[in-house]
Amino acid sequence: MSTQDDIGIGCAAYRADITTSYGYVPSKGAGIAFCVLFGVSMVAHIVQFSLKRTWWASVFAVGCATELLGWAARTWSSDCPYNSTAFLMQISTLIIAPTFFTAGIYVILGRLIQHFGRESSILSPKLYLWIFCTCDVISLVIQAAGGGLASAETDSTPGTHTMVAGIVFQLASLTAFVLCAVDFLRRATRLGLLKLMARGPLAMLLGAMVLSTVVIYIRSVYRTVELAQGWHGYLITHESYFVGLDGVLMVIAVGVFNICHPGWLLPAGGDGQRHGASVEVKMLNDPEAR
Repeated sequence: MSTQDDIGIGCAAYRADITTSYGYVPSKGAGIAFCVLFGVSMVAHIVQFSLKRTWWASVFAVGCATELLGWAARTWSSDCPYNSTAFLMQISTLIIAPTFFTAGIYVILGRLIQHFGRESSILSPKLYLWIFCTCDVISLVIQAAGGGLASAETDSTPGTHTMVAGIVFQLASLTAFVLCAVDFLRRATRLGLLKLMARGPLAMLLGAMVLSTVVIYIRSVYRTVELAQGWHGYLITHESYFVGLDGVLMVIAVGVFNICHPGWLLPAGGDGQRHGASVEVKMLNDPEAR
């Protein structure tokens, strides 16, 4: 009788007597839908950052491309549910993809701090990028090492525990970033900067940044619980949770920046802009200065 190992390389049809690595057969409809959604967002981001020459914003397009690869692999798995290449491909890409979105958010917050002045943040703009991107890379390395152990060993428990440690570290670093972002809003409120942001294009960008951060955080909590339950846990073996708490949330996380693209909404950097912002804040807070 054939086993999963025997048919892991080919493209065998689903059989009730052989369990797939997913615990189910991935939905082809969901796979195609998310391929289209991330593909459209990717093309839009490429056009947007090219027109505005905001090359750093290419991280959103790269993240979309990574999501597209992952969902393409799940579409492949809908026809070939036992193919190990497709399974490993979707695991690696869909875990990595959100880090490109968070990198873009780190840059946006850094640009806002640069515009409004160093006093608006506990950290400098460059430190945001270096600290939190480094944490993301470390977490991905830990998760990759755990995945390698889980796939190479007969007992996948040590590898699974290593992967959980990596994703918990990622969640912890994201939590630290959220706290820093909250501190920025607190300082901005105290300095009167929110009055500037609330009445112009920065309001849209700030709202997009908050929404994207919230959905990425929810997704990170979900993936942490999912992996903590193990490869045969309830969450990981029910596709509806993955579609709703990963696929849909990541479409929102990156799609909101198609609508509120930082290339159009971020002010130009430089001391002149920061000085102008400071003067405008004083005018808002002191009617006699108008």
